[in-house]
Parts: sequence; structure tokens; C-alpha cells
Amino acid sequence: MTPLASIIGSGFLICGPLLAREFGSAAILAMTALLGIAYAAGWVIRFNIIHVEDHLASAPFHDSIAWVARITQGVLALAYAVSVAYYLKLLAEFSLKPVAIDPAWRSIAANVIVTVIIGLMTLLAFGGSLRRVEHLAHGTVSIKIGIIAGLLVALAIAWARSGIVDPLPPVRLSFASIPMLLGLIITVQGFETSRYLGHDYPAALRIRTMRHAQWIASAIYLAFIALLTPFLSRAAATEGVAGILDIMELIAPALGLFVLAGAVSSQLSAAVADSIGSGGLVNEVSRRRISVPLAFTLAGALAVLIVWLTDPFEVVALSSRAFALFYALQCVLALMVSVRDRSATNAQRVGFVVIGLICLVAVFVGAPAEG
Repeated sequence: MTPLASIIGSGFLICGPLLAREFGSAAILAMTALLGIAYAAGWVIRFNIIHVEDHLASAPFHDSIAWVARITQGVLALAYAVSVAYYLKLLAEFSLKPVAIDPAWRSIAANVIVTVIIGLMTLLAFGGSLRRVEHLAHGTVSIKIGIIAGLLVALAIAWARSGIVDPLPPVRLSFASIPMLLGLIITVQGFETSRYLGHDYPAALRIRTMRHAQWIASAIYLAFIALLTPFLSRAAATEGVAGILDIMELIAPALGLFVLAGAVSSQLSAAVADSIGSGGLVNEVSRRRISVPLAFTLAGALAVLIVWLTDPFEVVALSSRAFALFYALQCVLALMVSVRDRSATNAQRVGFVVIGLICLVAVFVGAPAEG
């Protein structure tokens, strides 16, 4: 449940309209490519769960692989902090979607909501109550999965009853599409949580469950895009990151309320979890010199800064670039340990290099989707 819940957040809800706008009828091909990149990155991390963790268990402090591992943890802490801005920005956008408000004030209102939530989370962190909030938020996972199942069934019924009424948008594929696609990596991110659960679960279980979570999430994403086909033209015409609500309310007015509830609850739980993860990683990388509450506060301050300086599409791309850098460093770790311990074939090493280069391209060229 942990990697599956991390992968399927509101990214699942925003990817349909965004891909429809950017790729037209080729949205499902774009989704397949995005999931392929994520699965390849997951393959590297699964390799590292076995070989890098085993190496680090006995490596001295000055070991080069241990140093790269610490840098990687620092990058992940930064990526988590950025993702908090992403999650809460989406939470605010979904919350304000049903409210009639001047567009000029909508962004300011969303930023104020995010700032208040981060402030409350920081107070809870210093009061020692944030873990209880996290445990409560985890209870929303089954609700979120249920809402997604209902959404898929509703789309299937709508297609069976009406068929494809509107003409499908034209296929849009070009080299200019690549930065847009790479800027959406955050929507399929989350599987890497298994890498840092070694204190609770054995390696074999984490590898198996991460792989299964990616399979299940991929099936859900592809089914969602496929079932959205009759509504691709309308999805492409929606505005903002919460455009899926317009499609769901078109199918059944009550469905929009359920999707809204699922989106808000999942974003809040993900933001709390990533805030705690960021604080814990900074505390660990600093060798306990920075306390968890202080690290949490620094992460919150960075998230607030990002929220006020970016729009929703820019924060999606920025979060994607941060996680792409983490995945690229995971490829470096895999290559280093495989060369030192001869734990991989030449073909696998070539795979590490290719995947790492793709992730580096995402770091440097990942671009926001069009508003």
C-alpha cells in the first residue's frame, strides 16, 4: 500500500486533461512513455535495494559510494520539500475550483491557503502531533482507491451509453512534446518510498511490492486515459490543473464532489508524509546536527517560497525535475556499486547510463504544461 498510495495521488487526476491538451489523441502513448520511464527508474532503485544497501551496511564513512548515497539523500530531501509545494498547490486549486472567484485573486487565495496549511503543519511538528495526523491521513488511502474505482466505472458506463460523440483531437507529437512529457514525471513518482523502508521491511518484500505497485498503478493510469477517450476534446479544452472536475461533473454532478474529496484528502496526506520524509532525511544527512522540527521548518519555508513564486503548472515541472535528479543519482549509485562489486552485467550497466541520461534530460529541459 505504501508505494501504491505514493504513486496514485492527484497526479492521477491532473494527467488526463494535461496530456489531452499537449498530445491530443496520442495521450495514451504519452502516458505509456511516462510510465515506461518511471518503471525503468524503479528497476534501478530495486537494484540498489539489494546491492547499494548491502554495500552501505559495511562501508566506512569516507567511502565514495557512501558519499554519493548521502548526496542522493540530500537531493531527495529537497525533492520532498518541493513536492510539498506541488501537493498543497494542487490541494488549493482543487478546493477553489467550485468557488466563483476572480481569476486575478484565485492564485493569491490558493497561495494563502497553502501558507496557512504549512504554518499549521509546522506548529504540529513542534508540538509532536504531526505523526498522529499522518496516521489519520493514511486512513484515506482506501477511500482514494475506492473513488478512483468509481471514477473508472463511471467513465466506462458513460462511454457504453453515449459512445464517442465529439470528434477526437488531432494527434500532436513532436520533439517539442518531450520537455512537456518530462515535466510530468511527478505524476508517476512515489515508488522510491520503498527504498527507505529498510528499517521496517526486508529487501525482498520491498522489491516485490514496489514492482507490483508500479504494475497496478500503470494499469489504472492507462485504463483512465483509455476510458477518457470519448471526452479527450473536452478534457483538452478544460482550464487549470483541476480540469478533471469539469469532466466528472459532466458525467454525473455528484461524482465531482467525490473526486474533489479524494483529491483534497490525498494531497494533504501526501504533503504531510513528504514533509516528515524531508525533515527526517535532512536530520540524517546532517548527522543529527539539524533537528527534525528545524529541518521540517526549513522544508516548509522552501515550499512556501516555491508556491508564491510559481504557478501550478510550473510547480508540477519543478517537482518533476527535482525527482528526476534523484533518479539520475540513483543510476550513478547503481553504476558505481556494479563496477566495484561486479554485481551487474554490461547490458545492465548500459541500462543504468541510458536511464540516468534520460533523467538528466528531464532535469534540464522538463517544462511546464500549457495552461
